[in-house]
Amino acid sequence: MRVILVCDDKPRTRDRDDRGYGLPLITTDLESSTEDLVARYASRWGIEQALADARHIVGVGEARNRTRPAVERTVPFGKICFSVVTLWYALHGHAPDEVTSHRTRARWYTTKTEPSYDDMAVKLRRVIIAARFRSPCPEQASPQGTRAVLAAWAAAGT
Repeated sequence: MRVILVCDDKPRTRDRDDRGYGLPLITTDLESSTEDLVARYASRWGIEQALADARHIVGVGEARNRTRPAVERTVPFGKICFSVVTLWYALHGHAPDEVTSHRTRARWYTTKTEPSYDDMAVKLRRVIIAARFRSPCPEQASPQGTRAVLAAWAAAGT
């Protein structure tokens, strides 16, 4: 086994308190260079974070299923839902100024550079709620159409 201790060159606190190594990497790959191993780990970080978010935020893998087919469908379905929200946000929901807005509301969150999955899910919820209550349904008559029908009924009845 091989242990690589990765140290961030930025201090962790404002008073420049250096707390040692930030991340130990343990591997059985004894052939690759240290730089290659750290780069490989860094390239997987987004994938690992997505899986962790799917477990902790969406609840993938926590369903209480009893039958084999239900168990086999639950995790993939949860990951598909997670992916749909992420894709929707990337295609339709992303607004670059939202990170700045979030920093204004949460001043302690100074390192935020990209939206989290929670930000994406909250935005989708808000868009769904706004669409439900603000825009009229196409099958719903407009107030002018309703008045015209009522006037026609009144004219036909007299």
